[in-house]
Amino acid sequence: MCMLSVLYLSVHLIPANPIREDGLNPKSRKRIMPDLLTEPPAIDPVYEAHIYCNIPTIAERSMEGHAPHYFKLVSVQVLIRHGDRYPLYAIPKTKRPDIDCMLLPSRKPSHPQLEAFIKHMSRGSAAQMDGSLSSLPRYPSHSLCEMGELTQTGVVQHLRNGQLLREIYINKHKLLLSDWTAKQLYLETTGKSRTLQSALALLYTFLPDFDWKKINMRHQWSTIFCSGSCDCPMRNHYLEEEQRRQYSLRVKNNDLEKIYVDMAKIVGVPTRQLRASNPIDSLLCYFCHNVSFPCTKTGCISMEHFKVIKRHQLEDERERQEKKLYFLYALLATHPLLNQTVNRLQRIAEGKKEEVFVLYSAHDVTLSPVLSALGITEARFPRFAARLVFELWQDGKRPKEHFIRILYNGADVTFQTSFCKDYYKRSSKPMCPLEKFVNFVKRDMFLVFNSTSYYDACRRRLL
Repeated sequence: MCMLSVLYLSVHLIPANPIREDGLNPKSRKRIMPDLLTEPPAIDPVYEAHIYCNIPTIAERSMEGHAPHYFKLVSVQVLIRHGDRYPLYAIPKTKRPDIDCMLLPSRKPSHPQLEAFIKHMSRGSAAQMDGSLSSLPRYPSHSLCEMGELTQTGVVQHLRNGQLLREIYINKHKLLLSDWTAKQLYLETTGKSRTLQSALALLYTFLPDFDWKKINMRHQWSTIFCSGSCDCPMRNHYLEEEQRRQYSLRVKNNDLEKIYVDMAKIVGVPTRQLRASNPIDSLLCYFCHNVSFPCTKTGCISMEHFKVIKRHQLEDERERQEKKLYFLYALLATHPLLNQTVNRLQRIAEGKKEEVFVLYSAHDVTLSPVLSALGITEARFPRFAARLVFELWQDGKRPKEHFIRILYNGADVTFQTSFCKDYYKRSSKPMCPLEKFVNFVKRDMFLVFNSTSYYDACRRRLL
C-alpha cells in the first residue's frame, strides 16, 4: 500500500447504506441529518458533512461539454473517487452500523437502471481484468456490509455520474459511436472492490449493455497511480512533514482533545485507542445514512462530538493550504499520473484515435493531491463519487489548435488552475491552450524544487 493510506485525509472517506421509502434506515432511532437547502454564510461542519455524503436526491447541474459551436470534443479523461462505502474502521466496543450492502432496486436511493446493471454485472466473465481484479466481485452483495464495501448509495452515485456523462459526451458530442472499439477506452482502477465496482457502475450507464469482450480493466497497485515512477524519496519526505503538521495542529486543539476524552469514557477505552480507531470514519457513515450515533451503558456519542471532530478537519484543510507542505507533496505525488494524461492528450491532438475516453477509478487520497497540484485551492475535499474531468477540444477554425477544460463535480475550474488562471483575461475562448497544460506538467511543476525533471525533484531537498 502507498504511504498515502496513513494520511489523516483518509478520515474523510465515507460509507453508505440502504434506506427505507421514507428516507430513514429501518433501525435508526431518529433522524440526525438536517435538511440543508442553502449554503450557510460561514463554514458549518454539518453542512460540509452533508455535501460530503453526496446523497443522490436531486438532479445535478453540470458544465461538462460546454464550448463554442465550432469546437469539436476529441477526448475526455475522468478521474473518480469511489462511491459511498462502509467504514474502514470500527469504534471500539460499539455495534457496527447495521447497513445492508445487497442491491435492491425497490429500496432508496435507487436508479432506473439498477436492476439492469445487476443483471449485466452477472454476465461479466468475458471481461479482461488485470491481476487480482478478476477475483473481485463486480457489485456489492452482502446482507451486512463488509469493511470498506461499496453500498447501494455508492453504486447509484456512479450510475448517475455515468448517465450524466453519457447524455453530454455520447448523445450530444458523439465522442464514441455505437461501433466503438476496445482501443478507444482506457480503464484503470486500484485493487479494491469499491473502486472496481464504482468504475463498472459509471461505465454501465455511460455505455449501457456494453460488450464485455471490449472491456480491459487495468489494475493500479498505487493509490496515487504512479505506475513505474513511484521511487521518489522527497515525496515521502514532504508527506512525513505534512503528517507532523497535522499532528501538531491536533494536539493544540483543546476542544478536540476534550471530545476524544469524553468519547473514550463513553465507549470505555483509553483515549489513545479511540483516536487510533479513527472514529470520524464510522460517524460519517452513521451521519450519511441517517442512523443515530452509537450508545453504550455509559452514554451516547452525540452530534456535538461529531461537529467538533468535523470542524477540526475543516480547520486542518485550511491550514494545509497555508503551510504548502501538502502542495509540495502533491506536485511529486501526482506528476506520474498527470504526465500520463498529458502524453495521451498530445497523441490524440496529433490525430491518434485510441484511448479517447479514459476512466481512472480511485480514492480521496488520489483526487485531493491532483486538485492541489493543479492549484485548484478553492475546491472542497473529494466527496463520495467525486469526479474530475479533463476535456480536450479541437478548434474547428484552426484544426491544429487544441484546448482543454477541467471540471470538478460539474463546475468549470479551468481558470482556477495555476497554469491558466490569467489566460481568460486575454482570450475570448472559454478554455485553456493544451500547450499551457503540457508546459506545466513537463516543466513548471518542478520550478519550486529548483529542478528541471521529476527525477531530480524527487531527490533535491529544499533548504
